[in-house]
Amino acid sequence: MKKLVTGLLAHVDAGKTTLSEGLLYLGGEIRKLGRVDHGDAFLDTYELEKERGITIFSKQAILKTDNMEVTFLDTPGHVDFSAEMERTLQVLDYAILVINGMDGVQSHTMTLWRLLERYRIPVFIFINKMDQVGTDHDRILEDLRKRLSSNCTDFREEKDTLLENVAVCDEKTLEKYLETGELETEDITDLIRNRKIFPCYFGSALKMQGVQEFLEDFEKYTEEPAYPSEFGAKVFKIARDNQGNRLTYMKITGGSLKVKTILSSKKEQHVLPGQKKQESWEEKTDQIRLYSGAKFETETEVQAGTVCAVTGLTRTYPGEGLGAEIESDLPVLEPVLNYQILLPQDCDPHKMLLNLRQLEEEEPELHILWDSMLGEIHVQLMGEVQIEILKSLIWERFHVAVEFGTGNIVYKETIAEPVEGVGHFEPLRHYAEVHLLIEPGEPGSGCQFFTACSEDVLARNWQRLILTHLEEKEHLGVLTGSPLTDVQITLLTGRAHTKHTEGGDFRQATYRAVRQGLKKARSILLEPYYEFRLEVPAENIGRAMSDIQKMQGNFEPPETDGETAVLSGTAAVSQMRDYQKQVISYTSGKGRLFCSLKGYAPCKNQEEIVASVGYDSESDLENPTGSVFCAHGAGFIVPWYQVEEYMHLQTGLDMDSLAENSESWYEDMEETYAPPVDNTRAGSPAGGKNAKKGSGYSYSGSYEDEEELKAIFERTFGPVKRDRGAFQKKTVHAPSQTVRYRSPRPKQEEYLLVDGYNIIFSWEELNELAKENIHAACDRLKDILSNYQGYRKCTLILVFDAYKVEGHAEEILPYHNIYVVYTREAETADQYIEKTVHKIGRQNQVTVATSDGLEQIIIMGQGAHRISAQGLKKEIEDTEKNAREEWHQMRQSSKNYLFDHMSEELQAEMEKIRLGENKGR
Repeated sequence: MKKLVTGLLAHVDAGKTTLSEGLLYLGGEIRKLGRVDHGDAFLDTYELEKERGITIFSKQAILKTDNMEVTFLDTPGHVDFSAEMERTLQVLDYAILVINGMDGVQSHTMTLWRLLERYRIPVFIFINKMDQVGTDHDRILEDLRKRLSSNCTDFREEKDTLLENVAVCDEKTLEKYLETGELETEDITDLIRNRKIFPCYFGSALKMQGVQEFLEDFEKYTEEPAYPSEFGAKVFKIARDNQGNRLTYMKITGGSLKVKTILSSKKEQHVLPGQKKQESWEEKTDQIRLYSGAKFETETEVQAGTVCAVTGLTRTYPGEGLGAEIESDLPVLEPVLNYQILLPQDCDPHKMLLNLRQLEEEEPELHILWDSMLGEIHVQLMGEVQIEILKSLIWERFHVAVEFGTGNIVYKETIAEPVEGVGHFEPLRHYAEVHLLIEPGEPGSGCQFFTACSEDVLARNWQRLILTHLEEKEHLGVLTGSPLTDVQITLLTGRAHTKHTEGGDFRQATYRAVRQGLKKARSILLEPYYEFRLEVPAENIGRAMSDIQKMQGNFEPPETDGETAVLSGTAAVSQMRDYQKQVISYTSGKGRLFCSLKGYAPCKNQEEIVASVGYDSESDLENPTGSVFCAHGAGFIVPWYQVEEYMHLQTGLDMDSLAENSESWYEDMEETYAPPVDNTRAGSPAGGKNAKKGSGYSYSGSYEDEEELKAIFERTFGPVKRDRGAFQKKTVHAPSQTVRYRSPRPKQEEYLLVDGYNIIFSWEELNELAKENIHAACDRLKDILSNYQGYRKCTLILVFDAYKVEGHAEEILPYHNIYVVYTREAETADQYIEKTVHKIGRQNQVTVATSDGLEQIIIMGQGAHRISAQGLKKEIEDTEKNAREEWHQMRQSSKNYLFDHMSEELQAEMEKIRLGENKGR
């Protein structure tokens, strides 16, 4: 019996819970069909849900047929509870997307679709309420194909028509269908599993029309995933039962889980910004529960593919991976409104904060914040519907009647250009200095952290500690004190003292380096944007367009179908949050507004917002911008704009050059916005002017006939098209996908492909070695290139011919930090390199090292760079020379740095002692 975990997703009021009732009824799990409006739906188990007629919390139900056991996860449909929905997606095998046949595809439906695409979940679509007057099958199917996917296919069509529509969704499937005239069930199942086709069904869940056929096809065209034998589990929800027991909901993704099994945390934890990294833990599973609706059964052991609730675990959190399972990426959806929680006078705010933290653990859409300066509790929410729900939850759980203050927008900050930040912390008997490169990142990428510091300069343990301090804190911008986002922070260099440095010293130096860099940077204030769909009577469309223009929003030309007009576009949350009331007013209740969070974009009235917030970054004692230095046995504070006059290290970065070569993602957006604010003071240093140049590199050849070769090529094939973008680091954390206003240019990885034998026979020393032992020459070349890659950090691929070796299959072997390729039989290194360049040359910065003239012409035509064998040799020699010089400079500068700030009197005394010792000898 195959075992599946399936999610039910929909826009609010699409009939999702009603469909689940029908499916459970057909499967024999319930004897009577419940109704949401009657308050007796099987999965609406909370009183709040019964009162409001909406799903607030995700629940599960188990349906069994002869050949299938499905755990249905019913998720909230209201946009305000989207975070509750998103966290269930990480454990789904399939999803059922329910669409209201009267409304069609709404803005929130598009958000759901993008999330399903991000998590790569196969989707079955059920178009509900088709029994209502005004629904149009063909119109809805066309809308699905236009707005979701052209591969949305009606699976209740005639067999021949269905097979034809299925076949055209995939090239191989089409070839098979044209040859045989048939398709197997397995063929269709594979297409669905790989998201190459999306089955659509039309019916009415309330009247049980089309539900039986849907369930039959769902059983027919699904398959159970393959699970490993090693234990793994994904935590997706934390809750508490009526007795207050903490429940950890998880899906077993490998092996099995038994009662009394000891589970433990991973050594490497993925922590959200602002949260502290937890200590390692080991805890025992007391009880394993299988819930179906409000009831549960206990099990002594559950196998892979099971969704269960476990008691006894107190340290788990949503998104955590246990055993062999990896942790989840950061969620896409996040709160955009901030409210102060107003407590009764006799309520202890500190005790209430702990209670709310417990609630925050269970409800991912809540972000509880403590303002220590004001002694206030704030909460970040997705929307205003949550306020009433949260009030009821707090009263039900803690018996405290709270109110909410006026809501504010949750802003964020980023930067426009690269900047170097320096932090120094040196009170008496403490020492740490940190230099960070802060660069703009892609929209939606969050904060990413890297290191480019040599372990010869700063030991690995100190570097790891600095990266940990960067990750553990939610860094605040300097415009409004809003969270920093969409930046890449790279550790450039640092210094520790063998005796006086402690871990807390680097925490202080790291925090101060970030703040000092932000003070020097050109900051951009970001605000959240809605993607909206506004439906109004045709006579009101002029008013609607005028309103959106006043909001400085954007919209597409309106769509009209007689009496109704539809306007789709984007607008700032701050402008549109209360617009629903206006729509109801001027349309006499006939208009409808659907909004979903699109992402963050530059604030158009930045100066006005910054002035109204009134944040003073230099008065923020918890986030200091200056550094602490030491002189005459005492520490003293140096303001941020003077830190570089006192710092002990130089990084050798030319910030002007970096700024010229960097991409400003937000400045490239279509929307206009206020100019970035320069945070430097009048009369204070602009920062970064005393740094040295050290930006990215590019390969260059040394042929004397380079211009002639290029001229011959251009006369034959036309101008050479090359990407001359600057060198970019390889990102270590894949950025979370986000909805952007315009797709920016992707950052390029750098590749170096080396023709192995061509290089060996071109380098004199390797050629001589090859005459005695070709294998020794190959090993020597691999060692040379491995050392070179360690400095340059590009992806290096060394290719050797194996085309004369009979029956040899292509091999790609890692050798330390490079890749070594041995071509297959009948394929030369030239052919392999040409094939690879053709595949990756247009999207990446590719350089080929060879002295084969014909091969050079071909690779230039693919947009790649080339370097000769001798040019590569010189490049390697220069790199090694520079590395040695830098290492010697570092050693020289690190020998006496403790004496750099010694008083003249003390230095004179030290000199007398030294001379006295020499005289004594």
